[in-house]
Amino acid sequence: MVNRAGQMTSTNCDSRELVSLLARLMEDRHCSDVTVMDVRDLSQVCDYVIVGSGTSDRQMKSVADELSVEGKRAGSPAFRTHSDAHHTWIVVDFVDIVVHLFEPSRRAYYDIEGLWSDAPRIEIPPNPHAA
Repeated sequence: MVNRAGQMTSTNCDSRELVSLLARLMEDRHCSDVTVMDVRDLSQVCDYVIVGSGTSDRQMKSVADELSVEGKRAGSPAFRTHSDAHHTWIVVDFVDIVVHLFEPSRRAYYDIEGLWSDAPRIEIPPNPHAA
């Protein structure tokens, strides 16, 4: 597989598996209202968009770091991570999957779900390792 930078990437798990892994990680780390959207038929940029709200800038940064680690472990390292100056919006780009972590008021302001209102929502499977 070739990413947007023209680099070869390894794919130990498919995009749908990685989407589930990343979304579950966000829920396990107490992100709220985690939403997964399938934008394959609507976007030329990515296949899935995941949006979640964090409880603080520190928590959001920690979750973004963990998402990057898990993506790399799954064979799909993050292509790029970016945040605004105050860490109220963090984007972790895995090429086929783009994750947005928001502070709740920023999430409402940017309304990513509204932007992709036509995209089917994907239910996040329960964590098989949860007690």
